[in-house]
Amino acid sequence: MISQSINNVEKSYKILESLRLDNGLYLASSSSDYNFVWLRDSFYEVLPYLDKNDGVYEGTYHAILDILNDYCWKFDTCSIAKPYHVFEYIHPRYLANGKESHAEWGNCQHDAVGAILFGIAKGEEYGKKIIRNKQDRDTIQNIVFYLNLCRYWEDPDNGMWEEGRELHSSSIGAVVAGLKAIKNYVTVSDVLIKRGENALNKLLPMESPTRKNDLSQLSLIYPYNVVDRETSWQILLGVERNLLRDRGSIRYKGDSYYNSENIDDRYKDSSHYFGKEAEWTFGLPWLALAHMQLGSDEKAKEYLEKAYSVMLPDGAMPELYYANSNKYNGNCPLGWSNSLIILAQERLDKMKKEKDNGEA
Repeated sequence: MISQSINNVEKSYKILESLRLDNGLYLASSSSDYNFVWLRDSFYEVLPYLDKNDGVYEGTYHAILDILNDYCWKFDTCSIAKPYHVFEYIHPRYLANGKESHAEWGNCQHDAVGAILFGIAKGEEYGKKIIRNKQDRDTIQNIVFYLNLCRYWEDPDNGMWEEGRELHSSSIGAVVAGLKAIKNYVTVSDVLIKRGENALNKLLPMESPTRKNDLSQLSLIYPYNVVDRETSWQILLGVERNLLRDRGSIRYKGDSYYNSENIDDRYKDSSHYFGKEAEWTFGLPWLALAHMQLGSDEKAKEYLEKAYSVMLPDGAMPELYYANSNKYNGNCPLGWSNSLIILAQERLDKMKKEKDNGEA
């Protein structure tokens, strides 16, 4: 069993390496549909390198900061007024060369911005030189100003799933976590954080005013650890009781993306898709990580084993399986999913080693 888990981790690292571009950014997948760089995906894909001393983590964030430096005009625009057009927001998705895509997209995704602040701060905490110079520091400070002018705590965004604009607890929570983490390196007012915390508490345990349970809320437990223990268990149990399926977790009830009936059929009432929602593989290692965060190690092991059962022989984790089916879509491998496999297994291994040493 131990050798198998090591093999799965090694395969997952190779997959991440295959998705890492020369500029340090990560493709979400090698598929033609996902041949883009998402800030959020890069955040998760590089997390396994946080405790490594190979320069990979730094390289990704230097590339992200270079992108944000290139689009600094957005900060100038936001110093005058809150973004009005979606292209005025910091984009969550870029071409492989780090340039914005001009395709119509739900670019208002505050969680992706919060994730980058969180990732920069964590890198610095681990002794990595993420902030290279004054320009980087000014850019990070401008991101904080941008979030304030966007009024992130009350600005409906497209959320982690890049869909309709409404307030999302996963987005507000990501920004709160990012601001708390980055305040050791740039100026962040306590009021800016408090506004987000108040808005988050009003929404919780809901993901949004229209959605009770959502897979994205696991991020509030891991990696952000931004909600209290009682709320964490509410979120976790809500996902397990309502969203967990055989080959992963659905994102939310009534999700039409890659539904089993017709992948292009997305615009009926959500009730039409009940029972037809796609099963996302990263839900399994994510549940394992959430359980470990709350001290439920045995349950974490169960979820990790279940994740391995849907892993392909080459180690690839598909983005999703169609409902009640062993067929998966073409976005395979999904780097985000393989990254969570690594993070869950390495954390379990570390906890076991610490336990063994304590009993010795």
